[in-house]
Order: sequence, then structure tokens, then C-alpha cells
Amino acid sequence: MDYREFAPPPTLAGLVKARWTLAGGGDPDAWIAQQATPDGCIELIRRTHGRSRWDGDQPADFVVGLVDRPQAFTISGDAAFEALRLWPWAWTALGGAPLAEITGRWQACPAADFEAIERRLSAATDLGVLGLAIVGAPTVAAMGAATGMAPRALQRWFAAHVGVPPRAYLRLLRFQKAFETLPGETSLAGHAADGGFADQAHMAREFRELAGVPARQARVRARGPFLR
Repeated sequence: MDYREFAPPPTLAGLVKARWTLAGGGDPDAWIAQQATPDGCIELIRRTHGRSRWDGDQPADFVVGLVDRPQAFTISGDAAFEALRLWPWAWTALGGAPLAEITGRWQACPAADFEAIERRLSAATDLGVLGLAIVGAPTVAAMGAATGMAPRALQRWFAAHVGVPPRAYLRLLRFQKAFETLPGETSLAGHAADGGFADQAHMAREFRELAGVPARQARVRARGPFLR
């Protein structure tokens, strides 16, 4: 499996996390088991070749909402994808499907023009600044301080623009940062401390629940938000 990730330009910081591609690179008659982990984002996905299954056959174009647990899916050996990974508030700014309709699942959607979406979002400078404050905050209190929102206002903003409470979202952000930066790490204890976990046991529990595998396995199997 060939997974590649491309950082967005600075004008899209806090709005678009990445573009990515995924190619099976194998036998078109074979099915390859994959697993996606929670990444705190909305995924606009276009399958350009082959087939894919997650709770049934998927169409060529679909959107995946926030997930809070590992999600198994399979792709044909010749499958190829390209996708745009958006922070949830960017999705709501675009007028996408209500967050509640796509949380924990995928939904068919018309083919998306990724370039047009990025051009539209590049004008949402204030929202990008707010997004950077959210994803860069180590605690819920820090989110409030960085955004200038009182606790109740922050709760309401998250309900409208993220779909989960601030504390639940912070958990997803902390896990995904640890997951994405785990390959190559030599010390799990040090990685837990750097990632804001209480201790290595805390990180281990989060990996078992959100990745579905121990951190030691994820260290060698992680590719972006996927387990190969």
C-alpha cells in the first residue's frame, strides 16, 4: 500500500489538514484489509480506480465524518484514492452535510472539485486563525483562552462546528498526533510524555481503544491515520 500526504499551503492552515493519496498496488482480484483511526477531520474522498467496502460497497465519491473508534475497511488490490482532509469547521463553512448525518459513517456525495474548495477556503482567514488556536491548544481551558470564548460559548461553538464536545475532540487530537508521529520513536514512555498523556499506561489505553492495536504494533504499521 502506498500512502502519501501533502501539506496545504499556509493560506489554508487551520482549515485543511492535508491532501492525500492511497494506492493498493496489488492484484485487482484480491481484497486488502485496512483500518482507519480517528483523526479529528472530515474526509472528502474520490476513488479513481478499483473498489472499496465499508459496511457495503462504496461509490466513487463519498465523505467520511468524524469517527471515534477504529474503522475497518477493505480495498481491491488495484484501488486508488485521492482525498482532501478538512478540519470540521471548514466543512461546516462550506455548507456540507450536517455533521450529525455523517458522524461515524460515510455518505455518498457528488464529485468534489478540490481546487475550488481550497480557493473558497483560502478567503476564510479568520476561521483559519480560530482553527489553528483550537488544534494547537493542549487543554480545553487553553482552547477557550486562545479563542477568547467563555466555556459555554466554546461548548456551543463545538456543537455547531465540530459535532462533539471540546474535551472529546481534544482526546481525538491528542491521540492522532501521537499516532502520526509514532513511527520511528524509540521510547514509548517519552512519546507519551511529549504527547500530553498522563503516562505510558494512559497512552496504551488510548491506543487500544482508538487504534485497536497496542502502541508497539502501531509504531510499525502506522501510515498517516491508517494501519496497514
